[in-house]
Amino acid sequence: MSDTAATPPHAGFEPTPPAGAEPGSGAAAELSAEARLAELEARHADVADAFLRAKAEAENTRRRSEDEIAKARKYALESFAESLLPVKDSLEAALALVNATPEQMLEGVHATLRQLTAALERGKVTEINPAPQSRFDPHQHQAISVVPAVQEPNTVVTVLQKGYLIADRVLRPALVTVSAPQ
Repeated sequence: MSDTAATPPHAGFEPTPPAGAEPGSGAAAELSAEARLAELEARHADVADAFLRAKAEAENTRRRSEDEIAKARKYALESFAESLLPVKDSLEAALALVNATPEQMLEGVHATLRQLTAALERGKVTEINPAPQSRFDPHQHQAISVVPAVQEPNTVVTVLQKGYLIADRVLRPALVTVSAPQ
């Protein structure tokens, strides 16, 4: 047990007698103790009030943060969806053209693909399209098969389907065939 635990909390407290009181006078000491008690009770009330206000403010901040997070989750796709609406409009316009020539349809499909690509780029969605003979990356590629090839082992032979990243996180890995060890 330490020395501080044995010391009573009021040890070392010497009440200051009021002005004009005789030292050692019992009535003056009692009056001084009552004044000190009233002062401490007032300070305690102030500290308790400040604590309750700080606690309420922290609770309000927590609640506001939870509301903001919920709204962010709910409306996170809003801007992405807005950028996809022109793509949908273009596809509907293409379907409305009954007498379009194949060349016009092809041109429209290319224009719509450009719109979609731009919308994906604004949404931070990028392609994973490894070049042939590039190193197989299991974090971004999914090997569908291993084929014998005249190239370095564990390199991409063909891309069967492009993959996509969203802000450096794999959304869908690229489906590839990989060269077999010789």
